[in-house]
Amino acid sequence: MISRSLEPLLRSSKKSVLLLGPRQTGKSTLIAGLKPDLTINLMHEPTYLEFLRNPRELEQRLGARRGRAAIFIDEVQRLPTLLNTVQALLDRPGNSFKFFLTGSSARKLRRGHANLLPGRLHVYTLSPLSCGELGYSLEDRKALSFGTLPGIWSEESDDSREKTLRSYASTYLKEEVQAESLARNIEGFARFLFAAAERSGQFLDLAKLASAAQLPRQSVVRFFEVLEDCLLVRRAPAFAKSPARRLVQHPKYYFFDLGVLNGLLGNFHASGDRLGPLFEHLVFNQIHNEAAARDRDIRLSCYRTEHGAEVDLILEMGRETWAVEVKASHQVRTGDLRGLRSFREYHGRKHRACVLYLGSARKNLNGVGIRPWQEGLREIFSA
Repeated sequence: MISRSLEPLLRSSKKSVLLLGPRQTGKSTLIAGLKPDLTINLMHEPTYLEFLRNPRELEQRLGARRGRAAIFIDEVQRLPTLLNTVQALLDRPGNSFKFFLTGSSARKLRRGHANLLPGRLHVYTLSPLSCGELGYSLEDRKALSFGTLPGIWSEESDDSREKTLRSYASTYLKEEVQAESLARNIEGFARFLFAAAERSGQFLDLAKLASAAQLPRQSVVRFFEVLEDCLLVRRAPAFAKSPARRLVQHPKYYFFDLGVLNGLLGNFHASGDRLGPLFEHLVFNQIHNEAAARDRDIRLSCYRTEHGAEVDLILEMGRETWAVEVKASHQVRTGDLRGLRSFREYHGRKHRACVLYLGSARKNLNGVGIRPWQEGLREIFSA
């Protein structure tokens, strides 16, 4: 079993914990490894119905317990009002319970007017495996084709990985979309999902998405919100030099895992025409995954001028700002640094610039660090 970097943080937390993350990122496995004293799985339908019928079910199950106890409630978004009971239990004098709560949909928690227990819970995010959790030795081809969901990464054959990832999309459509009351237009959502996957990594244009999916723009706005709220896509907004000044209003967006993206598209081959976009996806996701694994707050944005100068990613983390160019090649030339030069002139503040590429040699070119991509990520997060 692959060790998750969040495990010691969750184990040592003095507060109860809410762990959010997309399906199949390993939330249940991680919490189960902490050996909770009681597990309540709300994905188990009979258990869910018991709690739905009886608002005092949790109190009654915990009533006979004495001494300190760790309670694991899995997929709490299925019953958001249960968080009110959790708060009441935590607020009791002499409380000896520590709760581990997991959820895969912030949307359901919000729609259920969930009480997120400010001051009582620490919230963490579990992403797919980060290259740090894998010793910075990810196999490029495997990651570009199948992503880094823990169960997929551990599969023994590519055929098995493909089959599982293809089913992820249909499972999501059945269990998530229908649960979001979108079943009356599930065919439209399926068209939208494919169109969104085809354009992942590009600037978000809802009008073009609506045209491609043959849907009203209002429907596409709502569908895209579902993807975000269920943590399936991530935005990279335009870089802001100040809150009132942005270069490009449209954000980019990326699916949270390349395997899921490729499963939606039905194409697991990192062919030459796809390598550049896939590699940019991989680096974007791995920065997010590494930050989540370390519980680090980051802001990822993109830079593009009206004259076409671009930097793939601007990473702001604490007091550090990194301008990161991503090159799916084994060579980096002076011309590849044009966007970084433009950003330096525009930003006008101290920052660090680097190019992450598929080569194996560590270099410097005109003051810019050229790094094998995993070595570069380790350097960024060690700074």
